[in-house]
Amino acid sequence: MLHYRIKRLLNFKPNFLLSKPVYKNLKSLKSVFTSKQKYMKQFLILVLSCCCVLVTNAQTKKYPVTKTDAEWRKQLTAEQFTVTRKKGTERAYTGVYWDNHQTGIYKCVCCGQELFNSATKFESGTGWPSFWQPVKKANVEELTDNSYGMQRTEVNCSRCGAHLGHVFDDGPKPTGLRYCMNSASLIFEKK
Repeated sequence: MLHYRIKRLLNFKPNFLLSKPVYKNLKSLKSVFTSKQKYMKQFLILVLSCCCVLVTNAQTKKYPVTKTDAEWRKQLTAEQFTVTRKKGTERAYTGVYWDNHQTGIYKCVCCGQELFNSATKFESGTGWPSFWQPVKKANVEELTDNSYGMQRTEVNCSRCGAHLGHVFDDGPKPTGLRYCMNSASLIFEKK
């Protein structure tokens, strides 16, 4: 069954994603699989082992605030838990802060670390609260996110590792950045 899925994947022709040289490499990879099937199992084991190591390394990073999933579930709503601990995303225009215009500080819903000042919030038209810079660069961590077939920069809380959203380079001056955050990962403290 696995062999069938690999063959099917290699026969897929994503013309809009792959350039011709990459597609030729896939063709040569396909011939390797069909002519040397005895190495296919070893190759797949190697690939899966590498993936497991990468996932394990990402999940074992220690943060100053660490809790079990059960402890996080007690503290957070179901949506907050899904967004912050399982890297979920709330639907656009459904969060409580996308249209908030009050003055104050946005903090991490999990640990209370200050993340964004309302003075840096702007209307991005995306349906999520957007900021052009964090309160302190050290308060957020930026990681490469290759999920869903695209490369983005994920933004997490540096104190507890909560998933906040993503940062893009299409924001306003002076930074040119757009920190596109989930309302479910934030708590607003009015000043």
